[in-house]
Amino acid sequence: MTIAKIIEVNASSPTSVEDAVRTGLAKCAESVKNIRGAWINETKVVTDGGGNITEWRVNLRVTFVVE
Repeated sequence: MTIAKIIEVNASSPTSVEDAVRTGLAKCAESVKNIRGAWINETKVVTDGGGNITEWRVNLRVTFVVE
């Protein structure tokens, strides 16, 4: 029987949503083994006074298999 677990991870990037996801998954993979997938639960942006995006933020739900 296989058991999977889900954890939430927050990550950010000044470049893009995709970069924030990659950064979050890479950091998560440093301590979590058997990552099988992730989905973006929430996307946010930080803006400057002129309405320009300065940072992308994502909340990920990461699924991994428990050994």
